[in-house]
Amino acid sequence: MISDFHGRDVLTLDEFTGDEILALLSKAKDLKGMLKKKEPHNYLDGKTIALIFQKPSTRTRISFEAGIAQLGAYPLYLNANDMQLGRGETIDDTGRVLSRYVEAIVIRTFAQEEIELLAEAASIPVINGLSDDYHPCQSLADLLTILEIKNRFSGIKLAYLGDGNNVVHSLLLGSAKVGMDIFVATPEGYEPSSLVVEKAKNIAKNSKVEIMNDPEEAVKDADVVYTDVWTSMGQESEGDIRKKIFVPYQINSKILSYAKSDTVVMHCLPAHRGEEITNEVMDGPNSVVFDQAENRLHTQKALLALLLG
Repeated sequence: MISDFHGRDVLTLDEFTGDEILALLSKAKDLKGMLKKKEPHNYLDGKTIALIFQKPSTRTRISFEAGIAQLGAYPLYLNANDMQLGRGETIDDTGRVLSRYVEAIVIRTFAQEEIELLAEAASIPVINGLSDDYHPCQSLADLLTILEIKNRFSGIKLAYLGDGNNVVHSLLLGSAKVGMDIFVATPEGYEPSSLVVEKAKNIAKNSKVEIMNDPEEAVKDADVVYTDVWTSMGQESEGDIRKKIFVPYQINSKILSYAKSDTVVMHCLPAHRGEEITNEVMDGPNSVVFDQAENRLHTQKALLALLLG
């Protein structure tokens, strides 16, 4: 299975089959166990991995830098403003040059098209660390968290409330790939991309992909309840309007009462406490938010080990 991953790009999660995602999650579990036992796993000794960041980051940058170091490689952080990329050099030329210096590129940027152009030009793996359209690394951590707690994907219902954003797009694809039901509730006009929804429905064979505007219907009997910020980076001018429109989609005790009693609550962070999620829920017994954040480290290490090992 490792040879199947070697040298591939990770742009949306659509690059992988369901079985390949399960294999990656299995590898992440192994690496997580090795780290807990303090067993060495420097599979990428001597390699260098470039991290290009055009957007601010806490979890993505730290989890990638720490994970790369734990694998024995060197994380080379590159702020786009400090590169010629910030002075007009094309993304294509950047990809060609970096391919001569490093073994892989992680990029966190705005336009998905920019990541795709970089991947096309580079001769080394390119990993999407977040774009305006997709967040595949986050969804891999989400899937690992759900699998650890629920021990399966089949028959599991994930309900997402909030904005139809990049996180939702990757959750739709990831859930469909592994056979988990996903119900997405957003205000009218804030639904996820119809193209991504259609793709997820075509992928899903024995699971459900449902998009709706009723948060209570989405959460009914859910095993997992998920949310994200109502206003993403680059949408700050819409913040006040969104705070009013999204109020019915807040994850609070009332909305959780429609889910199963053992439902788990997820948030990809950072959280705007008191907006999309209450303190009571985020710090409550159903929350696995910080386990989910930790799993970014383990799934990204598995990804790198499989792509480069």
